[in-house]
Amino acid sequence: MEHLQLPALSGSAQWVGRTLDPGACADPVSLLASLAEEAAEDAQGGRRLLDAIDTIGLLGSAGWSPDNGPRLLGERLGVKPHCEIETAVGGEIPITLVNHVADRIVRGQTRVALIGGVHLMRVLKAAAASGERPNWPSRSGGAPQVLGEPRSGHSEREQNGGLDAPIHLYPLIENAIRARLGRGLEEHREALGRLFAPFTRVAAENPYAWFPVERSAAELTRISAANRMISYPYTKYLNAVLDTNQAAVLILCSAEAARSLGVPERRLVHWWGGAHTQERAWNVSERPEIGDSPALRECARRTLTRAGMTGDDLGIADFYSCFPAPVQLACDAYGISEDDPRGLTVTGGLPYFGGPGSGYPLHAIATMSQRLRAQPGEKGLTTGNGWYATKHSACVWSTEPPPPAVVAPVEARAEVGPQPLTVVDAPSGAARVASYTVAFGRDGQPSRGIVVADLPSGERCVVDTPGDVPFLEDFVAREQVGATGIIRDGAGAPVFIPGG
Repeated sequence: MEHLQLPALSGSAQWVGRTLDPGACADPVSLLASLAEEAAEDAQGGRRLLDAIDTIGLLGSAGWSPDNGPRLLGERLGVKPHCEIETAVGGEIPITLVNHVADRIVRGQTRVALIGGVHLMRVLKAAAASGERPNWPSRSGGAPQVLGEPRSGHSEREQNGGLDAPIHLYPLIENAIRARLGRGLEEHREALGRLFAPFTRVAAENPYAWFPVERSAAELTRISAANRMISYPYTKYLNAVLDTNQAAVLILCSAEAARSLGVPERRLVHWWGGAHTQERAWNVSERPEIGDSPALRECARRTLTRAGMTGDDLGIADFYSCFPAPVQLACDAYGISEDDPRGLTVTGGLPYFGGPGSGYPLHAIATMSQRLRAQPGEKGLTTGNGWYATKHSACVWSTEPPPPAVVAPVEARAEVGPQPLTVVDAPSGAARVASYTVAFGRDGQPSRGIVVADLPSGERCVVDTPGDVPFLEDFVAREQVGATGIIRDGAGAPVFIPGG
């Protein structure tokens, strides 16, 4: 029988930088190199551990597109990895990368790997405002392996219909979840506040959090000058925060390599397995049930089965939390209550800890490793979510090594769920609302109503509503999922008229 290696996290490091001055912030390569050294110290392996790195994987980063980031980092660290990996974007991709590297370790293809992500959006925005362009390292030669799904998260039809950003598409999912649960508008609003208030408490105690401020459930959902409605039903405090400076690094090794390099056993946090799935109905408007996620349930099933456990066996969990919707879907998939006393985040979540591009799950894993070292024997789950509840990933960790039966190569990525519905361009006639949202302007006034509607033909469409403020105020004050109406031509574009 083939001898399979046990993957383990040996060290990690995180960074948050609040500077707006591009000249005062280290370039991405220098920052990652410094964090790599900190991670090696966290592992208590030091330079010996860094010198053994044979694999470097970096996340795709907004505003920094080197020809070969892993090689730039290797050169800065003085190492020559034989495996260089860069990723596509997505909130699931860090865990997909970790699982990919862990699989290489299981198969004996990698002994020591460095995985990193850097996000300097705050610095980049400040530089753009002042007309500067950071002179960051970008050229080293060579072509790394590219990991991940390159497709856009929305269709051209969705973009034309105003559904082209997370602040519009996740509210669409949220309203469908509320209707599926049978909750009233006010009842669900209060539930969203209760869901995320504990996240703020965790963020308030996290030194790496971008907004370390505890807020009450009512404060999170109450509309105010500081907390305007973005797209119904999400106020500003329920939205992920992309405008941050954050970075994280992990060092993964085979347990054998870690021991041979002097890493103490107590520093190791073992990988028990993971999974990656994606929705067959890739675009949100094409999903028969917009408030459901079959691929997430399958990711949960595969992850827990691989680790030989159920949701009840988990001691700690961190669910990807860009908005409330994916947290609710994850709780359902993993069989964990939304008010479970174990908690649903170790960092504070993307609206409060911060949402550093694709990199958030690296911070979750780094924080999880510290929690697990403090609670030996517990099992910890970290999850990732890409695009619009489209791509899903997860992995399980523990200070205890997994049983031999658990150690196996990672299963291939699975495409799961029903076939996508057909979305048409020029609908007319009777229609029924599958889901909807109303976008708000910075002045706090509703500015646009967007409806995904089912047609008698079994097809779908994305259309606007009338745009006058009194109509939109009335529209958003009532449950619209399931409402019927007529689609008519309005100034050259189809418009949904309720009850018409």
